[in-house]
Amino acid sequence: MSPRRPPRREPPSRETPRRAPARREPERREPQRRERRDLGQQVEGRHAVHELFVAGRRRVHDLWLSSDAGGSELLDDIVRRAEAAGTRIRQVPADQLERRARTEAPQGVVAYAAPIEPAELDDLLADPDAFLVALDGVTDPGNLGAVMRSAETAGATGVVLPTHRAVGLTPAVAKAAAGALEYLAVAFVSGVAGALDRARRAGVWCVGLDADGERTLFDVGVADQPLLLVLGAEGRGLSRLARARCDVVASIPMRGHIASLNVSAAAAVACTEIARQRAASRGSSTLGGAPG
Repeated sequence: MSPRRPPRREPPSRETPRRAPARREPERREPQRRERRDLGQQVEGRHAVHELFVAGRRRVHDLWLSSDAGGSELLDDIVRRAEAAGTRIRQVPADQLERRARTEAPQGVVAYAAPIEPAELDDLLADPDAFLVALDGVTDPGNLGAVMRSAETAGATGVVLPTHRAVGLTPAVAKAAAGALEYLAVAFVSGVAGALDRARRAGVWCVGLDADGERTLFDVGVADQPLLLVLGAEGRGLSRLARARCDVVASIPMRGHIASLNVSAAAAVACTEIARQRAASRGSSTLGGAPG
């Protein structure tokens, strides 16, 4: 059992968000859906496959290369790392690789690896520096992958995904994430609303992102605390149950004529802003890095 954390500091906001008292229930662990078909076993795209080998956290069984992929420094490094790891390398005709691929542009490379081992939500919540991102019903693989990429580059410690009515860790997700799958802990839960209840009992602030939030993301007030950021599905946004369980519902100020952002763009803004506030509160240097 994790040691009890000291009381949380109150946020330096004008009005401290007040949470309703939560009913205490016996601690339980969410059953992991290990039978889920897609757990990142098939990885496509040069950046995603390269990070698969760089991270070295999963065994890569096979690497397929298109015979007309052409040479590049990145592809050459993939081959060197595959050879060093003892991965079986197969060079196949382009049409054969395209038939095996599950994305539109595999970039001449497909890797087959051991599945990603799901994390336990309670373990992620016990981290005193927890910065988690929960996705409430995102079904587009490109959006999920892009959100995971933004979360990882902002220093998130994990991602929470529902097992139902949401996309799994498909090849399209892995490709869009550009390697983020290899570094982010991923916990699967039966429902996001239940995960928020568990987060609140663990002393983790739940911050929902919604266009009708009662305060702006830049004035959220709890970014330096253990935090779980909740993003809603494409189109409908946060579900009623998830919104009701958030301690704070924040919005991104819109200065132009368009009233909202795509979920992956909103995640990029939100994750970066939370990371900035966390760094500022701890006296760290400003975030940096070149776009990839």
